[in-house]
Amino acid sequence: MMKPEDKQWIDEAPYEDLLRIWRFAVIGDPRMQGETGTYLAETIARKRNADPAAAVYASKRVGWDGPA
Repeated sequence: MMKPEDKQWIDEAPYEDLLRIWRFAVIGDPRMQGETGTYLAETIARKRNADPAAAVYASKRVGWDGPA
């Protein structure tokens, strides 16, 4: 079951912050599992699709080398 505060944070977080979690979460991170993980993935997709150009720039800023 997703905690209300997790849902609120996911709803309010900018796409870049969500993407950072998506790329660099450690194995077993509860934000990536169950109802919360599903909601996170759906929200990322919705925010990405709402502004694809901004999503590309956010992806470049986040990178793949791990959090700075």
